[in-house]
Amino acid sequence: MRRRLVTGAAAIALVVAACGGSPAPSPGSVAPLPPITPTELSTLVSNGTPSVVNVWASWCGPCRSEAPLLAAASGRFGGQVQFIGIDVQDQQEAAQSFIAEFGLTYPNYFDPARSIPNTLGGIGVPITYFFSGDGVLKKTHIGIIDEQTLALGIDELLGR
Repeated sequence: MRRRLVTGAAAIALVVAACGGSPAPSPGSVAPLPPITPTELSTLVSNGTPSVVNVWASWCGPCRSEAPLLAAASGRFGGQVQFIGIDVQDQQEAAQSFIAEFGLTYPNYFDPARSIPNTLGGIGVPITYFFSGDGVLKKTHIGIIDEQTLALGIDELLGR
């Protein structure tokens, strides 16, 4: 008797169905990222809720490594901390695929000219900025962020 292995998308669908979740959106179902300027970001992070702003690019290996951590933190702290993604120096289609691949549910914006990091400081990607609820930049982390650093930054924003 031959057994048939379930592979690829079918296996993922079975696991997701068994867990009661829904599969990540396909790249075609992710809307194009709206553009953002430093002024618009300033307004977004000044709404009374502390913010974690992550600057990323789909072609960035470290960004791919930290994306699942940021997605999980957004799910855990989404009611207390606002998460925002800023895609830089990238193509819309690649950005949409990245968001779908990692199931990012927080708002992401498109900044092909790097105006946000050029204004806030920091070179390369990834960069993570921590803002108080009144829009004051409290901390900048350049490079891949790990779980402990992210947790400490969030704790500081929440006054823990």
